[in-house]
Amino acid sequence: MPREKREDKIIMSMIQKGYFNSDRYDTPEKEKLTFSDRLWRNSRLYFTLKYASIVLKTRKQAKSGIYDTRAWEDSSYYILKLIEKTGGIFHISGMDNIAREDAPVLFIGNHMSTLETMILPSIISPLRQVTFVVKDSLVNHPLFGDVMRSRNPIIVGRTDPRKDFEAVMNGGMDLLSNGISIVIFPQSTRNLVFRPEDFNSLGVKLARKAGVKVVPVALKTDYWANGKIIKELGPIDISKQIYFKFGEPFAVTGTGKDDNQRIIEFIQSSLAEWKKSSL
Repeated sequence: MPREKREDKIIMSMIQKGYFNSDRYDTPEKEKLTFSDRLWRNSRLYFTLKYASIVLKTRKQAKSGIYDTRAWEDSSYYILKLIEKTGGIFHISGMDNIAREDAPVLFIGNHMSTLETMILPSIISPLRQVTFVVKDSLVNHPLFGDVMRSRNPIIVGRTDPRKDFEAVMNGGMDLLSNGISIVIFPQSTRNLVFRPEDFNSLGVKLARKAGVKVVPVALKTDYWANGKIIKELGPIDISKQIYFKFGEPFAVTGTGKDDNQRIIEFIQSSLAEWKKSSL
């Protein structure tokens, strides 16, 4: 059987058995590839073609009304395995914190690239119901719109802060009261550099109002950069390893200012640790 077909069968077998079974996941050491395999698989063209095929399949399922939560999780995990196949190395830690609380929570983290939006469903959704706060441009995107709408997200425009505040507060309260956790990226846009001044307190305010705990999330996903024409189809850089870290849940107290700073410091310390480990 050709190597490509054999690996696809292995991935599907893993999907059927479940994704992660411990607090931590690190990409296994890869088998040695031939020169031609390395040249082809580590190319942006290979990644883009394979990723596009997954996107088109999920879009078709969503348009047909059959893209359910399990399909969302499976396609997310398949993208994770595709990234690994193209040279990406994952380090995911703190997964025990995802379902530590019985009640729904707010996952609040930095937003670096498309990668986290695609991968987080396979990490979080098998453990608890979840959706995202997303920009309206993504919900109306010709490729990703049908899939995103099927996940019942909270939609913001990023042009009118007052309207976005109302959308997150009203939609968030409704989702959380129905047991659905929410992923929110307080930065106004994806950025490969973390700037604390761009990290607003909207998520913390929602957590305080709803009386739910916050799970801080630190991300380093610059393996997958933003594209110049289509932001979601940017170049990949196999020299950069991928990190996800989930912190311990905590309750928001007081005004929430200190709690938002706590999340910022969690992200900053994680990024500093990962930068040090790569030297």
